[in-house]
Amino acid sequence: MDESVSDGIAVQREELAQALRAYGASFTELGRRFAAQIGVHSTDAFALLEITSAEASGVPLSPALLSNRIPLSSGAMTALLNRLERAGFITRSREHTDRRIVTLRGTAQAKERAEAFFSPLNARQDAALSQYPPALLKQLTTVLTDLRSTMDA
Repeated sequence: MDESVSDGIAVQREELAQALRAYGASFTELGRRFAAQIGVHSTDAFALLEITSAEASGVPLSPALLSNRIPLSSGAMTALLNRLERAGFITRSREHTDRRIVTLRGTAQAKERAEAFFSPLNARQDAALSQYPPALLKQLTTVLTDLRSTMDA
């Protein structure tokens, strides 16, 4: 690759990384505030959001799949799920033919609290995203997915 092209890509990568870090910091702070509002640790709140988001997309998580998204030891994950279950935010069930597989689902209470907290932000983000053509947003999703895969390798 031409050195000037390589330098240009490096500059774009850094600009994108800076914007993503700023977005990530804002997202983390929002998660911390959500956690405080519902009375749990921020890691528990992020786990709850992963559980309810996966369920809403039609692919509920197991504890093993959740640990791919929130890296904790097996014991720490069990303690986290116990806390969320005791708080009334999740249920664990055995829905598969393989009865060893546990499915995690958010409760109505969890979904209502998350909806109330995140609806105003979702509306603002929808308004911001509506300014861009769907093809560009799809391309951005592809770019972010590709960048993440380089980190996971």
